[in-house]
Amino acid sequence: MSKKRDMQRLIRAWKDESGEQEIDMQKVAQYALKKGWPMPQPKSPVELLAKQFADAAREEIGRDPKTGRPYRVYHAVPVQSGQMTFYTWWDINEAPRKVMHKSLVNRREQMIGDGLQLTLDASYWNSKHPDEEPIALPMDLSLDIEWRLNAPDDNEDAA
Repeated sequence: MSKKRDMQRLIRAWKDESGEQEIDMQKVAQYALKKGWPMPQPKSPVELLAKQFADAAREEIGRDPKTGRPYRVYHAVPVQSGQMTFYTWWDINEAPRKVMHKSLVNRREQMIGDGLQLTLDASYWNSKHPDEEPIALPMDLSLDIEWRLNAPDDNEDAA
């Protein structure tokens, strides 16, 4: 059985034992610790610092000098090395087309995955609550994107 499945079973056991519906993962972690769950090994200072740099890179926003619109300066690109995947970062102003295409396609795939799971979750909830108004969320985001492209930019860091 996989570690994640074991963790999911432990969450269910905590819910059954505590009787709580709202799940506080801090409480679940304390419960797991009491049950003898092995604690994870802390990351090295270099790994923590690299994560902080990645977070900072992800948040850096530039402005298109022609339109004034914001864009993300750095883009992550997955790189496979054996069975490990890691990310390299590219400045959008220097990234070759092949690299930038890979980064953008990867982000689009994440959006598709999120949209699929959102649709499945809403469909399941709607089927379990037939006496309530169904939750319907359109997946065509084109109009929403168009509205935001043409809305006043209240947020200097938007991107």
